[in-house]
Amino acid sequence: MTTTTHAAQTPRRTRTLPAHRLNEIGLVVAIVLLYIALGLSAAGFLSLDNQLGMLRDAATIGIAAWGVTLVIIAGEIDISIGPAVAFSSVLVALGSSKWGLGVAGAIILTLVVGTAAGALAGWLRAQFGVPSFIGTLGLWSVFGGLGLYLTDALPVVLPENAFLDVMGGSIIGIPTAAIVMVVLLLVFVYIAKYTSYGRSVYAIGGNAAAAQLSGISLKRVRVLLFATTGLLAAITGVLLAARLGAGSGSAASGLEFDVIAAVVIGGTALAGGRGSLLGTFLGVIFITVIGNGLVLLGVNSFLQDVIRGVIIVGAVLVNVWAGRRSNTTRTS
Repeated sequence: MTTTTHAAQTPRRTRTLPAHRLNEIGLVVAIVLLYIALGLSAAGFLSLDNQLGMLRDAATIGIAAWGVTLVIIAGEIDISIGPAVAFSSVLVALGSSKWGLGVAGAIILTLVVGTAAGALAGWLRAQFGVPSFIGTLGLWSVFGGLGLYLTDALPVVLPENAFLDVMGGSIIGIPTAAIVMVVLLLVFVYIAKYTSYGRSVYAIGGNAAAAQLSGISLKRVRVLLFATTGLLAAITGVLLAARLGAGSGSAASGLEFDVIAAVVIGGTALAGGRGSLLGTFLGVIFITVIGNGLVLLGVNSFLQDVIRGVIIVGAVLVNVWAGRRSNTTRTS
């Protein structure tokens, strides 16, 4: 009589890393390779001034990207970021220099308007089922037009102010915008991982109908999501205006594409339900390094757009492949 061992009866299970972890590891490797290649080929790339400049550029993308990450995880989209940032820079400049609100009043006005405008897009989505792409496309047009109309397409110079100097400058040698970016990243990592709101965002992105049946308020979460992106765009606009010393309706042109690209490259699924803030952070660094390297290498500005477009499409393909691989692993 033969006996069968327990090991023979039980199929061996191999552990595989989650798709987003593989994506993050791949991004770290890609960033290291980019640093090596650009350090050898692009003069001044590794200089301290250039690295600090990249931190400032990363903050312009990253601060807004934290909110957009949660929006996309929830299965939505926000394409109004670029004009929203430009309009915010105009609002803080006009408020502090021409409307007599003072710097503090202008900043408060800018943050309130940005949050309210974002909440409006979320309310339209939640209350009337207006697709978020359409709602934020409307905001994209409104912000872009207002920013240029209020300034006659001319920069509005900020008044001399110590606080604005700090916002546009650095603290202990580190760009203030980069410090704000990191602090907000830690806040959003905590929100995504350890709060019921963060879990609700993932649940809605995974299956909105099931999330609603479990007691999650889709309306409340959607309004909060877009109000948050509006607030972050306003913060970015204030920091950008302080950095440039002026508000401009044409500032941050195309920023929305860099933000969405960073989020997608970071592994957030466009279909919703999957993504991480760490992945987005790595995506922000990746986009920033590539942009900086292309400039230092003297690549034609139009060709830079082509290269960015190819990278975005490639990232989407990798994202889709990773999602399918993850689903296959779960079902096998």
